[in-house]
Amino acid sequence: MNDVFPHANSNMAPDEQANQGTFVREQWYYALPSIALKPGVMLHRIILGEPVLIGRSENGKAFALSDTCPHRGTLLSRGKFDGHEVQCPYHGWRFSTDGQCTIIPSQTSIQKPQAKDIRTKSYEVSERQGNIWVFIGKGTSNLNSEFPPVPEVPALGDHFQLHVSLRFACNIDLAVIGLMDPAHGAFVHRSKIWRNEDSIHEKRKAFSPLTENEGIGWRMDRHKASSNSKAYKVFLGSAPETEITYRMPSVRTEHAQTKKYEYCGLTACTPVSAYETDVHHVMYWNAPGGILLRPIVRHIARRFLDQDRRAVTAMNEGLSFNPPTMMVQDADTQTRWYYQLKREVLAAQAEKRTPRNTLKPVTLTWRS
Repeated sequence: MNDVFPHANSNMAPDEQANQGTFVREQWYYALPSIALKPGVMLHRIILGEPVLIGRSENGKAFALSDTCPHRGTLLSRGKFDGHEVQCPYHGWRFSTDGQCTIIPSQTSIQKPQAKDIRTKSYEVSERQGNIWVFIGKGTSNLNSEFPPVPEVPALGDHFQLHVSLRFACNIDLAVIGLMDPAHGAFVHRSKIWRNEDSIHEKRKAFSPLTENEGIGWRMDRHKASSNSKAYKVFLGSAPETEITYRMPSVRTEHAQTKKYEYCGLTACTPVSAYETDVHHVMYWNAPGGILLRPIVRHIARRFLDQDRRAVTAMNEGLSFNPPTMMVQDADTQTRWYYQLKREVLAAQAEKRTPRNTLKPVTLTWRS
């Protein structure tokens, strides 16, 4: 076993405790599916504690602005949008989709400030594969010359099928590690049809670090899907090979493939505040009956996500008592990696350098 991945039944390290719940900025965060944003519409979102107005102009381009008017702080999303400019509902100040103020109705031509002097914060937006991502950095979009790659799924980007989301009552870290945990399936997602405690067996999976172009994170290398993952077989017609990728700070992608069909899932955790996290799950597939299957799959996916939500909520409630906790060998290694890489990303940002992925290839064993 490579010593880059230390194993110990010990409490969380002090620096991990210090970083728990800390927001990682200078990253893309999932905002909403493209289908939820029609031309001429603007929506209110809170991302990393920041109020964000997300809209789509008449020409179809998505944009994002700070959702507070720089005059008196009124939510701009409560105002009007004509497809070109956003109007504040309080004093009628108007802003173009890049944040530039265009009209201040109360001002005469000789009074200061004039509209040209005012600009509200704007955010970089990327729309890919049916998803809208917002870049949350320290400054406005025109101050960010370089951006990390926007998260994408492989192979099936043009087969967007559905999106489900739930709000978890916990910080970003608990949401992420609760979803990535490999040993909870037979208990949290127990089912007479899909999985039960009797199905637990030993698993050995190979892992490798992501490349520099992919971002900071790791991959569970392509492998035959486990025998207690019956849903795959029902959905894709046979047991597929699957690959799972975790990319910092909060994106998981899964690509399952048989000889005939493919499935991709993208799970993204977006912090709302230090105490709440929106968890989004987007699904792509090319198996027959896509439209007919959506209502059934949506129900199952939402139920599955709600099981995770309730499990993480119980963990969060228990942790509020500040009990001693531990991490076990291999089954909790990915949680260790997450905190290790989060420390590195935060340190790199503070030191104004590129983060280093220090993970090495390794094989882990656990029972689930």
